Amino acid sequence: MEGYKQTEVGGIPKDWDVVPLDGLSDFVTSGSRGWAQFYSKRGALFIRSQNVRDGRLSFEDLQYVSPPSGAEGNRTKVRPNDLLITITGNSVGNVALVEEAFEEAYISQHVGLVRLKEPARGSYICRFLSPNSPGNQQIAGSQSGQSKPGLNLRNLKDFLIALPPSLHEQRAIATALSDVDALIDGLTRLIAKKRDLKQASMQQLLTGQTRLPGFSGAWETKRLGDVAEIVMGQSPSSSNYNSIGKGLPLIQGNADILNRWAIKRTYTTQSTKRGKAGDILMSVRAPVGEISRTTFDVCLGRGVCAIRFPNAFLYHSLVFFEPNWTKHSKGSTFDSVNSPDVNAVEIYIPVEEAEQVAIATIFSDMDAELAALDARLTKTRALKQAMMQELLTGKTRLV
Repeated sequence: MEGYKQTEVGGIPKDWDVVPLDGLSDFVTSGSRGWAQFYSKRGALFIRSQNVRDGRLSFEDLQYVSPPSGAEGNRTKVRPNDLLITITGNSVGNVALVEEAFEEAYISQHVGLVRLKEPARGSYICRFLSPNSPGNQQIAGSQSGQSKPGLNLRNLKDFLIALPPSLHEQRAIATALSDVDALIDGLTRLIAKKRDLKQASMQQLLTGQTRLPGFSGAWETKRLGDVAEIVMGQSPSSSNYNSIGKGLPLIQGNADILNRWAIKRTYTTQSTKRGKAGDILMSVRAPVGEISRTTFDVCLGRGVCAIRFPNAFLYHSLVFFEPNWTKHSKGSTFDSVNSPDVNAVEIYIPVEEAEQVAIATIFSDMDAELAALDARLTKTRALKQAMMQELLTGKTRLV
């Protein structure tokens, strides 16, 4: 491509440079073993691999230490604009930039520390090496052939960074990606808040503790088998399975469910037990009690049953009931429930159908809002991925 050159990190603009991380750093180090003896309930922050996430530090699972004095403490003490990279464990290659000044913080042996000569480059370099970025592919390559994932300090020093010619352009790229990260963080927090609100509302409305305006009728405890039609599954012979759409979609268990909806994955020309569009589906083998729905007719395998009820109240009630299934399940190899178990489950339910519908509508609206937010979050993450491929390779330049 005109105006571009091929390098060890792929095609980049001709005016960009490729520089090893060692050439951009004052020093590269990692933590040492033996810190467990200094663990304490308060003191200096101790940064472990689980704290290094998606370009920034996570403070959800914190550990503190009373650090020793001397060379070890000085060598592993964290400063603002340090670049941290996980070097061992399942999260190898996660990168974070230290964006704030801690009174005192240190790194574990699972974390590498890169102190840059020009701290202002930190945000760009962090983005270039972050997971799913063009530069992060070097991290996977450094571990090829190893029985256990891991990096050493030589690996860190040798990582190549594609650098735009000016610090201004580096900052512009980092800022653009940071803005998308902020949007993703905001959506993630909003979704968590909405889920918490829904759970609290279920606790109130599905137990009758809070009543909707206009309703004062009785609630009753009913056996599930007395209020709903239940169809237990029965698996057809595997010789009748196909993936080309012949027959009915087969629902065997959670592999055939996505986001609480049945999906078409495997078909069968032998229909044993039939589930109808609109049915509630429930897993009856490990894990027991997980609830979903189907928008199309299905063949019910032995891992699920179908539950039919005139409105969506029972669906939401069974979702709320999910955690209680552990006391109904049985079996030494895997948990399971049978037809009498399912029929005998007790459900607390309004006698008046209008109240059932009104409560169900509230939760259906909440689910629709959450689905829209989840879709927006997925789209924003895809946008970030596309931006990383464009901006960190110079295909799109920010002026």
